[in-house]
Amino acid sequence: MSMQEQNDVNIDLDHLRTWIGKVTEAEDVISVRHARLMAASLGLPQSDFVAGAQLPPLWHWLYFLEGLPPSELGRDGHPARGGFLPPVPLANRMWAGGNLEFLQPLLLGSTVRKRSYVKSVDHKQGRSGHLVFVTVRHELYYCGELAVVEDHDIVYKPPTRPGAARPTVPVDLPKPTHSETFEATSTLLFRYSALTFNGHRIHYDQDYCREVEGYSNLVVHGPLQATLLAGLAQRLAPTPIKHFRYRGVQPNLLGTPLVFHASQQEQGFSLWSAMPDGAQSMQAEATY
Repeated sequence: MSMQEQNDVNIDLDHLRTWIGKVTEAEDVISVRHARLMAASLGLPQSDFVAGAQLPPLWHWLYFLEGLPPSELGRDGHPARGGFLPPVPLANRMWAGGNLEFLQPLLLGSTVRKRSYVKSVDHKQGRSGHLVFVTVRHELYYCGELAVVEDHDIVYKPPTRPGAARPTVPVDLPKPTHSETFEATSTLLFRYSALTFNGHRIHYDQDYCREVEGYSNLVVHGPLQATLLAGLAQRLAPTPIKHFRYRGVQPNLLGTPLVFHASQQEQGFSLWSAMPDGAQSMQAEATY
């Protein structure tokens, strides 16, 4: 489907909203081995990850993985639309952002139950055409008690037009109190896709990126960026993080380095990742 056809497509919001309230549940063991593989991918000491240790913030995305057969996958490598998520007729599907509350720690080696449901479906008209936002509420329970509450925002949009203007560099960012550099490699993208069982082709198929979704190179995972920003906040915080909110501003592509910034605020941090020209890729807030 061409970009013009994507812009002309009919968004039947009433039909898409019939997915609101759809529920799925799962149970998983917060495996030490899987956490150690993530640590290895990020260059962290694997010896820190032992049974009973606390799972770092956002690392729960490594668990509760859905394994569907090829016949139940869409063209983009994600689960086909119309199952748990509504069948939004737009080509690009990406993490837009999220809001998390951490009520108690998740411990490595423990069994955790997850309950998810579609919370809302909204339609907006953006500069690039139709935008559909789907919010999914995830609740994680440990020993019968609520441990993590997460609202996950997914955006559906038309393909990115080649040469489309990027968002302007913001001028109202706080002065960073801590900064560190990061540049994804194709190996890291492969490993993170494997660890999260994420088949989305924008992270490994360059032809698909360019010909279907309009990206000039592989896309760095939004959740990987969010995880690294949350990890930075946790390293700087004197106590465990209680809230974390993040929002993708524009995709980071392979070959484009980032600088992760943190600015100390009252009981927390303002965080963002910056491109070489200073434009944001992701922004976040963390409180402890």
